[in-house]
Amino acid sequence: MADRQLFIFTTILIGISIIFSYSLSSYIVVLFGYSDFHFAIRQAAFGLLSILIMWGLSQLDPTVWLKRLGLTLFLGSLLLMITMPLMPSSLVSEVGGAKRWIKVAGFSLAPVEFFKVGFIYFLAWSFSRKLGHHGGMGLKKEFMRLMPYLVISAFIMALIAVMQKDLGQVVVLSMSLLFMLSFAGSSWKVFMSIMGLAMLAFLVFIFTAEHRILRIKSWWSLAQTQLEPFLPAWLMSKLHVETYSEPYQISHSLNAINNGGIFGTGLANGTFKLGFLSEVHTDFVLAGIAEEFGFMGVLLVTFVFLAILQRIFKVANRSRDEVSYLFSIGIGLVLAFTFLINAYGISGITPIKGISVPFLSYGGSAMIAAAIGIGMVLMASNKVKLS
Repeated sequence: MADRQLFIFTTILIGISIIFSYSLSSYIVVLFGYSDFHFAIRQAAFGLLSILIMWGLSQLDPTVWLKRLGLTLFLGSLLLMITMPLMPSSLVSEVGGAKRWIKVAGFSLAPVEFFKVGFIYFLAWSFSRKLGHHGGMGLKKEFMRLMPYLVISAFIMALIAVMQKDLGQVVVLSMSLLFMLSFAGSSWKVFMSIMGLAMLAFLVFIFTAEHRILRIKSWWSLAQTQLEPFLPAWLMSKLHVETYSEPYQISHSLNAINNGGIFGTGLANGTFKLGFLSEVHTDFVLAGIAEEFGFMGVLLVTFVFLAILQRIFKVANRSRDEVSYLFSIGIGLVLAFTFLINAYGISGITPIKGISVPFLSYGGSAMIAAAIGIGMVLMASNKVKLS
């Protein structure tokens, strides 16, 4: 029997997202002349479809369908990402010079969201066949063993970073890949070596793109005021940058969080959603929740999210099948890193990456793709004895 608790906790998050798609979109619906329930109805449709997908996948036999679905997602979404730059503008939406969304029946589909699930399955399937415990082999031999995966991953990361201009997703996938290697049996030396190479590649991606340099400077222009009391004056004088316009979003996000206090202003009573935070129901949904339901609201959401992760990792821990074990870990890692990157971004700890909160932010592609990932974990849990 599939893990009921995982299904219930995920459904709760989806329900919360529908409520806040209504509450936090009040300014946007007035600005663009939509009906009051425009975003709530669409999110409810996405949510219902996601719940049905999770339930449907949970009924399938993982020994038959896990591989079919996983590799189809990997190859299909990879093909879409490669061909998107060649598609006409009537089929593909372009924002900031990047073609990330395919227009389908009035909706926008983001292939990268589905690719993340497929990529995690591909890694789990491949690692289970080719890798195992390092057994004391030297660093050079381990790298030779991992070289095909590193080459494929480097190509994919470059595709997403350069053609899709989505460095946030690169960070999520890179970190997930790195930790999955460890769970697949790689040594600590390999972990640290690849971590160093990933950091170097990350810096290259940043300093070869002007908009990413601007984003880092924008974040630092806000963060420097917080660090000034702790750093020497001579160092601050060298690191000081002028204030940029982009921290406007971060500063209002922090103000919204501060305004919420412990218990919040109440549902629909937030003020920073009224034009101060643009489309707060998407990437800044945690800030909106913090203002309207305060620290306790964010704590509740975080608790539900942690409960989801706990159930996913429990499925992984009790899986006898190596593919199911690694895939469940990978899905948990993707969800965890996505949540952390968004939370750190809206609180000013790191630069904003434009990554949505799983199951909470408004949007169909991210929610449905995450639901497929959870559904596949539920499918795997059919073969696991859970308490």
